[in-house]
Amino acid sequence: MDPARLPRWLDGFRERHGDGDAVVDAGALVVTGADGVVARLHPPPGAPLGADLAEFIVNASQPRRLGLLLARKGAAAFGVAWGEELERHKVESWYVQSRTAAGGQSQQRFARRRANQAAAAAGKAADLAVRVLLPVVDELDVVVTGGDKPTVDRILSDPRLAPLRARRGSRHLPVGTPNFADLRAAVTAARAVEVHLSV
Repeated sequence: MDPARLPRWLDGFRERHGDGDAVVDAGALVVTGADGVVARLHPPPGAPLGADLAEFIVNASQPRRLGLLLARKGAAAFGVAWGEELERHKVESWYVQSRTAAGGQSQQRFARRRANQAAAAAGKAADLAVRVLLPVVDELDVVVTGGDKPTVDRILSDPRLAPLRARRGSRHLPVGTPNFADLRAAVTAARAVEVHLSV
């Protein structure tokens, strides 16, 4: 949920479920309605949780500088955003052979070739991360990742990217083959408050 919508959503929650408690618990703000319905609010990556509901709303709404790293085996997208604005970005793709139905030695040969291509692509993606994200790492509130997690982990395992690893947030975004549109959408998703309802 966009942080700007949160106050109105909370007003609606109170109207539907009645006033109740709001307490901090396990990295989330837990709002309980009078009827027992519970809303767990998780702050956006890089935003402090806050001690109460008012502070949570203020913190969630503040603009933050985000580093974005989205990747799959054959493509990667990197960006730096301030609030809703994408300040800098780079999207690149590389050839990685698709899986084959061949059997025996041919299948093993294709698998080795594919693994080598994936490793080379991850190395090139790490080079791009060095160019796009590393120069501003000290200005980033958090690094938000997305896509294929093993590929992202492989990119971030590059020793040069240790400062990015140190700022990596816990939220990992679902992304297909990364492109510029995905990068724009990731800015919105990385700013969102996650809301989970339960009875």
